[in-house]
Amino acid sequence: MKTPISAPCAATFGEVVRGRRTIRAFRPQPVPREVVAGILELAARSPSTFNTQPWRVHVFAGPARQALVDAILEAHAANTEAPFTPFPNPPPSDCSARQAEFARCYYASLSIRQDDMVARARQTTRNYRFFDAPVGLMFSIDTRLTHNSWLDFGLFLQTLMLAAHAHGLGTCPQVAFLRYERRIATHLRFEANQSLVCGMSLGYPDSDASVNQVCMPRGAASDFTTWLGFDEPL
Repeated sequence: MKTPISAPCAATFGEVVRGRRTIRAFRPQPVPREVVAGILELAARSPSTFNTQPWRVHVFAGPARQALVDAILEAHAANTEAPFTPFPNPPPSDCSARQAEFARCYYASLSIRQDDMVARARQTTRNYRFFDAPVGLMFSIDTRLTHNSWLDFGLFLQTLMLAAHAHGLGTCPQVAFLRYERRIATHLRFEANQSLVCGMSLGYPDSDASVNQVCMPRGAASDFTTWLGFDEPL
């Protein structure tokens, strides 16, 4: 007989989910390799289509991390890559409104004016330093796979971030690295069929940093859910 999930267990999981933040300021304290390995082992329990497990991960610390940062910053300084955006042009209006709200909250936490493009560009560059986190990660996937496997990868990343938070660590998933995918792929010697999914900063959060206190608003379930076959409305 299967043991049902207890209420305290459910409450603890809810605390982990609600407590997770995107962290953009880290303490210099190193993260032991065994801790990162344990988090990745937990993330590997994520479901995937027919158990295909499409994720590939590169983890960096110390000189290896700095070498990657230097390679990316060199490409960034050269400014030869086209600007990158993860959204279509124009984006759906509801997504565009939430993106604008994110920008207001994010830059306000850093005391950066919306029209201060120099300061905004400087903050963007911190992405490529992994926000000074002691551990950097890069994720890749086989380009021959379909969007179903990209969904699987998203489940893996979310599990990884929740596991990290449960271990007292912070994470920042970063699509900004995709602008320099070619440089990263060359540096990491990706196989020909590998494509960059995103990067991620990992480390112990700086609890005094105002940027880490931002709690981005979320829509209520009623905003995105259609209920069918239920007798009573909430």
